[in-house]
Amino acid sequence: MVNVVDKKITKRKAVAQAKMFLGKKIVALLNDSDIHTKKGPVFQTAVIAGIQAVKKTPELIPMCHPLPLDGIDIGIKFLNDDSILITCSVEMEGKTGVEMEALTGASIAALTVYDMCKAISQKMVILDVKVLKKTGGKTDILNDPNQ
Repeated sequence: MVNVVDKKITKRKAVAQAKMFLGKKIVALLNDSDIHTKKGPVFQTAVIAGIQAVKKTPELIPMCHPLPLDGIDIGIKFLNDDSILITCSVEMEGKTGVEMEALTGASIAALTVYDMCKAISQKMVILDVKVLKKTGGKTDILNDPNQ
């Protein structure tokens, strides 16, 4: 693990995304802004899973520091009639960044959507998982074309 004892405490934020192709068969099940399957509400469950994953990142990725997180936000929106965009935003004040937590949250939310919908179709694809934005450290990143 990287020694961060001499780093300054700053406000840290990272936003990551996962694009996901669902297909029209799954999207056709949309009702009240969620897809309902035998396992339950897909997007609500994916949000909870993403938040849990962010909190568990140091247990999943060996060299990640356990962090005192201040905020986690998972959003899911439709890109078009067969695809969604999952975003995960993580914030805290500390000595190390939260990119891995944001990437983990977006990835696990996407995996949860896949798990909950795989009985309907196995043609789903998780793609374009990346960091959109990182601020507060030595190097800021801005990959978000919307900003």
